[in-house]
Formats: sequence, structure tokens, C-alpha cells
Amino acid sequence: MKIKSGIGWKACCNEEKNVYGAEIVFRGSWDLYEISAAVFGSLTENMNGSDAEVLIRTGRRLYMHMNDEYNPPTDVILDDDYAVYCQWMAAHKPAGKQWSDEMTDAAVELFESESANREQRRKKREARKK
Repeated sequence: MKIKSGIGWKACCNEEKNVYGAEIVFRGSWDLYEISAAVFGSLTENMNGSDAEVLIRTGRRLYMHMNDEYNPPTDVILDDDYAVYCQWMAAHKPAGKQWSDEMTDAAVELFESESANREQRRKKREARKK
């Protein structure tokens, strides 16, 4: 596993699975993303957090943890395989109130920003129905 990090972000390459993941942290909240090899290659440790965030947010969001002045601790798991992409999260257990699968599915269908998760969420929903 290769890891890069800077102020407010961390990224890694899971060489075994050939996937890349990243984390953005801000004021008690954080998001995990699947990123491309090109984005991972563009991230440098001396890069400021804003520039890194712009690159990382081009990826598919995997997980959101909100815990700031506007939200009680809340977890939204968009892809159950988030720890495959962000290996440092393998032992993580959601700390806040977790959105249900139904609520997460509805948000993914509603919000264009989560459109990259629609296919895998639809497959998961069909598997739950069986």
C-alpha cells in the first residue's frame, strides 16, 4: 500500500486490488472517495488542501461522515467496500447515526452529485429484495 497525505487529505493505492482511495477531512466531517490512478499521481505531499480537495472530489464518493456545527454525528455509507479503497478504514465502525439503505438509495437516485453510485446501489437494492 502506498500512502500520500497532506493537510486535510490522505490518499492510498491498494496495490493488491489495483484501486485508489482518498479522504478529505474538514471540521470534524470527512468524506472517502474512489479516485483514479491519474488523480493519485497528481497528489503531492506539499500540495495545499484546497488543490488536493478539487482533485479528490472528481472521484466517486464512498462514505460521508458529518459531525460539525450543522449536523449531529451521521454516517452515510454509499459503498460498503470503502475500506478496499481506503485501507486505513478497515477497522472503522460508524460512530454516528447511520442512514438506512433505503434513505441512502433515495439520496443516490435524487442527487446528481451521487450519480456515480447509482449502478452499484441498484445492484445492492436488487440483492436485498431476493
